[in-house]
Amino acid sequence: MKKILYNVKWFAVIAFPMLASFSSCSKEELDPQSIITVDKVDYTPFDYWLQRNYVAPYNIEFKYRYDDKESDMDYYTIPARYDASVILAHLVKYLCIEAYDEVAGIEFTRSYFPKMIFTIGEWEYRNNGTFILGTAEGGRKILLSGTNYVEQYMGNADDLNEYYLRTIHHEFTHILNQTKDYPADFKLITGSSYVADSWSEIGLVDGYLQRGFITAYAQHSDVEDFAEMLSMYICNSESVWDGYMAQAGSTGSQLLAAKLDMVRDYMMTAFNTDIDKLRAAIQRRQKDVVAGRVDLMDLTVK
Repeated sequence: MKKILYNVKWFAVIAFPMLASFSSCSKEELDPQSIITVDKVDYTPFDYWLQRNYVAPYNIEFKYRYDDKESDMDYYTIPARYDASVILAHLVKYLCIEAYDEVAGIEFTRSYFPKMIFTIGEWEYRNNGTFILGTAEGGRKILLSGTNYVEQYMGNADDLNEYYLRTIHHEFTHILNQTKDYPADFKLITGSSYVADSWSEIGLVDGYLQRGFITAYAQHSDVEDFAEMLSMYICNSESVWDGYMAQAGSTGSQLLAAKLDMVRDYMMTAFNTDIDKLRAAIQRRQKDVVAGRVDLMDLTVK
């Protein structure tokens, strides 16, 4: 299931210099912190940290070394940088995994969170002016793109949500839906208004709140709509959410409220998870990160 959230007007991908640099140093030894997967790689401090913080407690592989078998050959992709991967691993752990632990319990996270997070350095650009922030595959894997840009967004919670965190929560919602389906009545709330891949076209990228969709991408399908509702709700504060409802107007806010009630009931009934408590935990943790109270480069193995 693809996640496409952001419109772009132009982009450039430089592939040939990378190929040249690989071939010119093919006889040299790889740096121990190499992000290219080879048959034998010495463990880095990051590997030991991941073993202690991802593998041991959750059986989750945070795969930061580049592996073309895990990539999508339809796009030009590049490796994620080592330092950027360290930061992203901390963000995913503190803002997502441990937030679910806090509210839903560690057994919930162990049971349902995907067993692989694979990172690549660049966004996956499409030819319609959008790029892919992440994907989920069969409940097993989440791909996160654009890792190499994470440092420039660390000081702003809205940016972190826009480019990384909402993607994780959105894709995790897909995985939960694949485990236990949401009520069929959800798609009936705005059933005749879904537009598939046309969601990013002129006339649809504006006014979506008034039509009962929390984002433009939510207009794609009921599956994406459900995931957008949950991820947007828990990643935004109460005041921001209230602002969306005010913009939506009478009709739009009623439609959005009906959808949110169904999402809230689903999470409580299917997974015994209170999304209001989950939002509170995520909001508190986001403030910690933005204020610099979380060391995102610490690789101490405790």
